[in-house]
Amino acid sequence: MAERIVIGAGATGAAAARRFAANGDRVRVITRSGSGPEAAGIERIALDATRTDELAAAMAGAATVVNASMTAYDTWPETMPPLYDSILAATERVGADYVMLGNLYAYQETSGAVSERTPLEPHTRKGKVRAELWRQALAAHEAGRLRVTEIRAGQYLGRGAVSAFSLLVPAHVAAGELALVLGNPDAAHSFTFTEDAAAALVAAAGSGTAWGRAWNAPVLTVTLRQAADRLAELKGAPRPRLEALTERDLTLLGFSAPIWNEFREMAYMGDRPFVVDDGDFREAFGLKASSLDEALAGM
Repeated sequence: MAERIVIGAGATGAAAARRFAANGDRVRVITRSGSGPEAAGIERIALDATRTDELAAAMAGAATVVNASMTAYDTWPETMPPLYDSILAATERVGADYVMLGNLYAYQETSGAVSERTPLEPHTRKGKVRAELWRQALAAHEAGRLRVTEIRAGQYLGRGAVSAFSLLVPAHVAAGELALVLGNPDAAHSFTFTEDAAAALVAAAGSGTAWGRAWNAPVLTVTLRQAADRLAELKGAPRPRLEALTERDLTLLGFSAPIWNEFREMAYMGDRPFVVDDGDFREAFGLKASSLDEALAGM
């Protein structure tokens, strides 16, 4: 029975905690509010993870720390580095392995499929933040201070997922209304089901060979229109109408919540095909993406 720490209780972090517990591990979920899944074997701890000394004390005895935390999307350049610095330092202090939940923002913009060999040369602010967080963790690994890996997920699908798709599509599809989407609705796009990302985190944590590199999580590649059409079928709703958000639409949405202003710099991931190669992970761990129906269930 291993001791696992999961920091963050979003859809993927919570799913990873449940999977660890189902495997018989003891799990501590750390969030600022003390939220997290209620299940046998899971302890929930309310703690600000930027308080390194308190965090290290809460993580004492852990074999693995999974960092599935994220700050407010519009504050990443200011708030992500100190949070991740604290988690890395505390993990090193307790002698645990470190598994980061990342995304695809750090990769260089490319017209081909994005693999782990795509250079980390992002042109966006959020991409640069993600690249630097990984480089710092990898440097600690290469210095022999701890073992580190990162699972990089695509835009999320799944119950409780927070993504452009989840924010813009399901409610309008269910109501039979026009859905405005981010990017070209007919461009191929690689999505990650939250449960697949969680399975990848758990697999990496239990591996002897995952360390010292990053892995693209399993993806399913469809167009926004295909995903929306299938979601409508599952909900018994009319075939959806989709249109791309305009600059004016984003500006108006930005008055309601700052997150909408942040989507502009990531528009390149939706304006044209954005396809991910997850072959390394599938070959190494024998895990592949779930079906589209599984990913859309409950959305």
